[in-house]
Amino acid sequence: MGKADGVTRAWILHPEIKSDKNRRDANLALAEALSLAYALQELEVVGQNIVPLPRVRAGMLFGKGKIEELTQVFRINQVELVLIDGEVTPVQQRNLEKEFKVKLLDRTSLILEIFSDRAATREGVLQVEMAALSYQRTRLVRAWTHLERQRGGLGFVGGPGETQVEADRRAIDTQLVRLRRQLEKVVKTRKLHREARAKVPYPIVALVGYTNAGKSTLFNRLTGANVVAKDMLFATLDPTMRRVELDTGPEVIMSDTVGFISNLPTELVASFRATLEEVLAADIILHVRDISHPETETQCDDVAAILTDLGVGADRIQIELWNKLDLLSDEDILAVQARAARAEDVFAISAVTGEGISELLDSVAQNLIEAFLSESFVLPFTAGRKRAWLFQQDVVEVERQSEDGFEFEVKWTSLQKARFDAL
Repeated sequence: MGKADGVTRAWILHPEIKSDKNRRDANLALAEALSLAYALQELEVVGQNIVPLPRVRAGMLFGKGKIEELTQVFRINQVELVLIDGEVTPVQQRNLEKEFKVKLLDRTSLILEIFSDRAATREGVLQVEMAALSYQRTRLVRAWTHLERQRGGLGFVGGPGETQVEADRRAIDTQLVRLRRQLEKVVKTRKLHREARAKVPYPIVALVGYTNAGKSTLFNRLTGANVVAKDMLFATLDPTMRRVELDTGPEVIMSDTVGFISNLPTELVASFRATLEEVLAADIILHVRDISHPETETQCDDVAAILTDLGVGADRIQIELWNKLDLLSDEDILAVQARAARAEDVFAISAVTGEGISELLDSVAQNLIEAFLSESFVLPFTAGRKRAWLFQQDVVEVERQSEDGFEFEVKWTSLQKARFDAL
C-alpha cells in the first residue's frame, strides 16, 4: 500500500533509554504507541521495534550505525512515515528526516494529529488548533534560537530588526489570541447549556478513565447511545451527555469524557481542560479501568493525578469499575471479583457482556439517595432569585412564610448546596 490509495506506510520506533530510571516497560510502551498509530485511519503500520539506547545523541537521537541500519529497513519496506514514541527535538527531527529520507513524527505530534482527526465539536476543533500552535511555538524557540536570521535595525520593536523566529512567534501569538476569543464564545454557549441542565433536577454521573479502558462501550450499554466505541485510543474527544433512568433511584445524566493518557504534553492538557469540565459538575465519578491491562495500576495512578489536578476533591463520590472481565481467564475473573468484593466502592464488570452492571447501577442509585441532605433555613423576601432556583431544582420539600421571610425544608446533594451558596 502507498500513496495511491491514500494510506501512509508507517514504522514505529520506541527508544528504550537505559539511563532513564523512570522508563516504562518497553514492550508495553510500544504496544500503546501501536494503539496510538491505529487511531489514525490513514496509517498502515508495516513494522515496529524497540531501539535500546545507552544514551541519547544530542543531534541525531540514535548512533550512526543504528541510523544506517534503520534507513535500510525503511527503504526495503517502502516506509513513508516514522513514528518515534518519545520526545524528539527539532534538530533531531530535521537530521533524522534527512538521513531516513521520510517524514517523522514524535509522540506529541502524533497525539495532536489524532486529536485533530477526532475532534467533532466546534470547541474540540478550536482546542486542538490552540494545542498545535502552542506546541509549534515551543519548537520554534528551540529550533531557531541558535541562528541569527536578522533583517537589520536595532531589534527593539517588531518589524525590521526582529529575528525570523520572533516574527514567526508573533504570528502564532496573533492566531492564538484569535482562537482564544472564538473559544471563549463557544465556552459561554456551553455554560448556558450547563445552566439549562442545572435547572433539571438530575444528578450527573461522569465516566472517566485511561484511554481505551472501555468507557464509551459502557456508556453505550447504559444509555443506548450510538457513541463511537472502537478499540482505539482517543475514540471519544468530546463529552457526550445522555439521560438514564435508574430502576431503584433517580434519573441521572450520564457523561462520557475523553480518555486520559500518561505524558500528555502540557499544551494539550491546558487546551483540553474544558472537555473535562463536566467531571467537575458530577455528583458521582465512575472511574473505568481496563483490569486486563498489565499496567492497570499505573494507568489508575495517572487518572487519579489528573483528577486531583482538575480540582476533584475527596468529597466527591468515586466508584472504581474494573472493566474487561471478558478478556480474562475464568481463574483470573474469580480472583478479580474476590478482590473487588473486599474493596469499598469497586465493581468488577464487563461492558461487553453486561456482567456486574446491575449491581453497579444499584450502588449508583444508593449513593445518590444517601448523598441527599435534608436541611432547613430561612430566605429573606428579597432573595427571589435563590427561591426560584430552589424550585427549578425541585429540591423543596416544604415552604412556609414567616415574618422573617420564606422558611424552607429542602432535600439536596452537597453539590446543589454548593451551587446554591454560590448564587
